[in-house]
Amino acid sequence: MSRQSGVASFLASAALTAILAGSLGGCQSMSDITGSVTAKSEAPPAPDANPQRASEYYGERYRTNPKDVDAALAYGQALRANGQRTQAVAVLEQACIANPGNNALLAGWGRALADNGNFQQAFDVLTKAHSPENPDWRILSVQGTVLDQLGRHDEARSYYTNALKIVPGEPSVLSNLGMSYMLTKDLPKAEEALRQAMANPKAGSKVRQNLGLVVGLQGRFAEAEQIVKADLPPDEAAANVAYLREMLKGNKDNSRPSGRGARNVPVAELAR
Repeated sequence: MSRQSGVASFLASAALTAILAGSLGGCQSMSDITGSVTAKSEAPPAPDANPQRASEYYGERYRTNPKDVDAALAYGQALRANGQRTQAVAVLEQACIANPGNNALLAGWGRALADNGNFQQAFDVLTKAHSPENPDWRILSVQGTVLDQLGRHDEARSYYTNALKIVPGEPSVLSNLGMSYMLTKDLPKAEEALRQAMANPKAGSKVRQNLGLVVGLQGRFAEAEQIVKADLPPDEAAANVAYLREMLKGNKDNSRPSGRGARNVPVAELAR
């Protein structure tokens, strides 16, 4: 009981691994961006793989043409990956002004705002990025994570439910749902959602880590370690176990309350 009573306070300070780092990746994927501001034929740098070089490359391209939507999205993504969250917000906001009504830019700006901790503004912007007639499950899911950050957990779960109507069994959405239950200390429901997520072959390492975390928070530490390292190469298994131990260790030291304003909650990295 003492361990479970500390769950909510721990959640408020655990690392914000992908809440939003990958949450709208599908809306702003850079995989089909082509072209260059130079005559070189080399492939454009991937914003996540080499954020410093990508921020320079796409920054130049964006400054050359502020209305270039692909450049603005890639530049914003590179800035976020490089830890320059405030700059990412500014770039994407200006891109939205230059390209009014562009849903991909609105989604990118909303996610950047959420990354930067501007949760209510992020929710408002994301609401404009799609419509009930043409919903986007990725945006619905990240709206859910933002609502969880605001302490509005029941509302958040309705967004996850609507996302799952579009993509039944999507592991990233199920994982975010599981972490939502973890925020309110409903660990059995959290485990149930996360096990559903892990049953999908598309489930990634973050889903596995989240399931291990929830199992560990229920006191089943040996089982939790087996979950996070199962069927993985030794180096990745060791990294997952280290992650789990660090997160569980953080539960002992944190004293901040959960609820409105709770931040730094580990959630799934959504498929790009």
